[in-house]
Amino acid sequence: MKKLSFLLIAVLLLSVTRMHAQGFHLGVKAGTNISETTGRSFSSGFQWGFSAGAFAELNFTRSWGLQPELLFNQAQTQTASNFDDIYKEGINSTNTTLNYLSIPVLISWKPIPLLSFQIGPQFGILLNTSDNILENGKNAFKSGDFSLVGGAQLNLGGFKAGARYISGLTNLDNVGSSDTWNNHSFQVYVGFRLF
Repeated sequence: MKKLSFLLIAVLLLSVTRMHAQGFHLGVKAGTNISETTGRSFSSGFQWGFSAGAFAELNFTRSWGLQPELLFNQAQTQTASNFDDIYKEGINSTNTTLNYLSIPVLISWKPIPLLSFQIGPQFGILLNTSDNILENGKNAFKSGDFSLVGGAQLNLGGFKAGARYISGLTNLDNVGSSDTWNNHSFQVYVGFRLF
């Protein structure tokens, strides 16, 4: 038992030392979301929201790493002028704000130290489930959203600036219609590595 404990501690220390040698960093970031909810129930066009949160960098080599994040993301949308015709209990031309706790887990590739390309999944949890666009008070949106993320980031020492596209794969329609609702966003941000 002592040998097994010693072995586990040794592996853990070597892993932490190796990770520290390659790079482990934490930081904060903030920016804007330009988002759209697609589907015939919503007006077409992108609207502004904001994004803020924290990120970690886990660099395995000079070129490859992982960048998990924890973000507050805001998506703005507006119901179409014929929303009530589609759902019979809806509200026409209503502005709706969807606030998500988003967790992207991105693979990061640096062809040069100044530039990173990132791709990976993002899991979103709808925070404002009490907001609805139906007169009967039923939550119109599902509470979870799964998306794919792709983008690029400039690395200027501890300063980060980037842009990414987020494509929602989950049908957010909780009403049960034949319409498909998906979130799509462009995100532009700046960040600072704290250590």
